[in-house]
Amino acid sequence: MSQNHRILLSPPHLGDGERALLADALASNWIAPTGPQVDAFEREFATALGSPAAVALSSGTAGLHLALQLVGVAPGDEVLVSTLTFVASVNPIRYLGATPIFVDSERQSWNLDPDLVEEALASRARRNRLPRALIAVHLYGQSADLDRLEAACRRHGVALIEDAAETLGATHRGRSVGTVGRVGVYSFNGNKIITTSGGGMLVSPEPALVARARKLADQAREPAVHYEHAEVGYNYRLSNLLAAIGRGQLRVLPDRVAARRRNFECYRALLETRPGIALMPEAPWGRSTRWLSTLTIDPSRFGADREAVRKGLADRNIESRPIWKPMHQQPLFAGCEVFGGAVADQLFDQGLCLPSGSNLSEGQIQRVAEAILGVGR
Repeated sequence: MSQNHRILLSPPHLGDGERALLADALASNWIAPTGPQVDAFEREFATALGSPAAVALSSGTAGLHLALQLVGVAPGDEVLVSTLTFVASVNPIRYLGATPIFVDSERQSWNLDPDLVEEALASRARRNRLPRALIAVHLYGQSADLDRLEAACRRHGVALIEDAAETLGATHRGRSVGTVGRVGVYSFNGNKIITTSGGGMLVSPEPALVARARKLADQAREPAVHYEHAEVGYNYRLSNLLAAIGRGQLRVLPDRVAARRRNFECYRALLETRPGIALMPEAPWGRSTRWLSTLTIDPSRFGADREAVRKGLADRNIESRPIWKPMHQQPLFAGCEVFGGAVADQLFDQGLCLPSGSNLSEGQIQRVAEAILGVGR
């Protein structure tokens, strides 16, 4: 492959199975939202994760919006949420007129710091103003410390919502990430470990919550022969065509996880011997998918900072991206309270996401590593 061929961060990876299922869906002429492919995708997804029920949606963001509504978030409520995340984890809080309270990361997993979560919950409890929910975002394929987070939420009567958009296929003490809290949400965006081009899934150990989500996602239509509506609903259902793609992708999920973990180990072997480079750690409580291979760069030891490396990769036609800019730094959320922040700030300043697609070749990984090492002294 040409050295000038662009290497993308996380491109889709489709195969013959997806094409065959999509052809079947087209041949059936059932292309509208809902349909037999959607029903099958929901069943197969729930079975794969060990969840009682699932509902397929138009996006992970739609899933988080519904999840917050399902646990009773209303105008004036507060919701604790990871500060180191993508804005889609937080915007649905604002959709419902609630206020986000940001919580920093810990270094072991880069996810929510349980000590700070407990501090935030205790401070709210003293004021008799507990948040309605906690959104635990699982970053870059790795689980947060769900044992401690779930225990803290249970102790204070706060609903735990798992934003597992980046973590399908990961496990926490043998359980599928996203199935521990009251509601879990996944994304099938084009860059995710499996994709439907756009889409998401909501799961819960409480089938009644999934049934409620399904109703709200279908314009909250009442069971009548005519169109009857008693509450506000949304157009959040997944297309039957996209569900067909999702079914094919789900069948190769273990292979996609294995490929991304191989990518990470290749990067580790090529890069971690260089002073100043540290790849994202894997926490002892779970198995990461390594959805994105990420690292931090200490400029004082490496000889160049994160941005110089990113630009050096771009000059060589290699896509990379800074780690998420913390939400407490975003103009949109200026003035929102934050517990901690220094860890997320440092990860953003020094962190870089590398090309991580499941169809990445060893030669491409070598090219990326040589480009990175060529930037430092």
